[in-house]
Amino acid sequence: MNRKDLANKIWHACDIMRRDDGTTGVLEYMEQLSWLIFLKIFEDLEKRFEDEAQFEGKEYTPIIDPEYRWSAWATKSDKELEKYFTSEELKAIRDSNEHILIAFIDRKLFPYLRSLKGTPEKEKIASIFQEIRGNRMKSPYNLRDVISILDEINFNRAEDSHVLSQVYEELLLRLGKEGGVAGEFYTPRPVVRLMVKIVDPKIGERVFDPFCGSGGFLVESYKHMQEAKELTIEDYETLQNKTFYGQEKKPLPYLFGVMNSIVHGLLNPNIVRKNTLEENIRNIPESERFEIILTNPPFGGKEGKHIRQNFPYPSTKTEILALQYVMKKLKKGGRCGIVVPEGILFNTSEKAFVKTKKDLLENYNVHTIISLPSGVFANVTASGQGPKTNLVFFDRNGPTKEIWYFDFAGYSEVVLKKKYTKANPVTDEDLAPVYEAWKKREIGEWSWVVPVEEIIENEYDMTARNPNRKEEISYPEPIEIVESMAEKEKEINALLKELKQALGGGKS
Repeated sequence: MNRKDLANKIWHACDIMRRDDGTTGVLEYMEQLSWLIFLKIFEDLEKRFEDEAQFEGKEYTPIIDPEYRWSAWATKSDKELEKYFTSEELKAIRDSNEHILIAFIDRKLFPYLRSLKGTPEKEKIASIFQEIRGNRMKSPYNLRDVISILDEINFNRAEDSHVLSQVYEELLLRLGKEGGVAGEFYTPRPVVRLMVKIVDPKIGERVFDPFCGSGGFLVESYKHMQEAKELTIEDYETLQNKTFYGQEKKPLPYLFGVMNSIVHGLLNPNIVRKNTLEENIRNIPESERFEIILTNPPFGGKEGKHIRQNFPYPSTKTEILALQYVMKKLKKGGRCGIVVPEGILFNTSEKAFVKTKKDLLENYNVHTIISLPSGVFANVTASGQGPKTNLVFFDRNGPTKEIWYFDFAGYSEVVLKKKYTKANPVTDEDLAPVYEAWKKREIGEWSWVVPVEEIIENEYDMTARNPNRKEEISYPEPIEIVESMAEKEKEINALLKELKQALGGGKS
């Protein structure tokens, strides 16, 4: 099956789900599609594991019992599915006018999958299905049509598997455009690939994303390591089981992160669901630190006192807590690439921001900061241009002596003559000159070096101010002004609420 045919089939499955009363929204049909694809993929993987064991003369113990594998139920008739139920259960199903396929999924399949235990693989499957409500589709006929489409895909065929991984990425991107939520967990892939190239993770190093969302940094790091050298069997085992680690707070991004890893061939991503910022980072042993951290943490959130007390420089703001977290989780000699909002760099008034940056410069080597235009995140944001961000790279070989800056915001505007929007996203080609300039630490119109003493003199203001560009007055678009006003009003209301509670005028 070629890319076009397979892509069309997946989009057709999405269209069917959009017509169904239970999966009309993008979040519902993405969740439904994800668990169905997961079970189809997993059967194809188990067949491969079985064949490999047989070839080696070993006995294979199934991860999912044969009677619950995809082929045992997905393409079976209603009559064939009756064997899973007692006569009393069948009577209850008929009396309630419940369709037997949907009854099987809700009453037999999901309870079985949620109860798996005994091996890491079984427990991973159980954790995934504990996060999913179950079958969301109301029409058994629509459900059978979707199953029929997925049944044609062979994940042991390299071409099918590769195409599906691309289509799944496109679906995740569409989630941002239609659902307006992917900005929480989806980083544009050209940005991810640039960061991975600069940090350059190698086989034998563990890669950690503490806010992993849809798993983009883990997947791209996996691809980067695969392409770096001819893999031995030992290398492959290391990559599959002992290299990639992630944490995700919310259930749906967690599901997409695990799924996205699996469709890209990373079969055992060590992704767990937890609120990363709940971890006390004041005393982390070296054994719990990582050689590589690549991440895009949440911006603009606020955390309560029980979270703030976990950090050396307490703050309500998630972005500065996230930076402190990755600093503490980095191993000696380790390397980090992180997306940060502009406010982290220029904020010199809040103690937590200043103290965090002082710690960063004194104990870590901040070698690179790349300034991005706000529109880079437009295609994964519900509306507007998205946040103005920077890519910050450092290693734990401090202190910082000087920082190399690249003004991609200015470069894209003047040289590429591009304004990034939903319809005009950033590309790998756009970012290629940044990587080439970084390799040479080139000094030019768009790149420069700032000694750390200058940053300290400026009270730890690390903003990327291009000395080669004249300061021009830039007027935002009307829609950006309105959105900014709405956001400021939201912040003011939140502050007023906090003040009222502090003065005893309201209950928390």
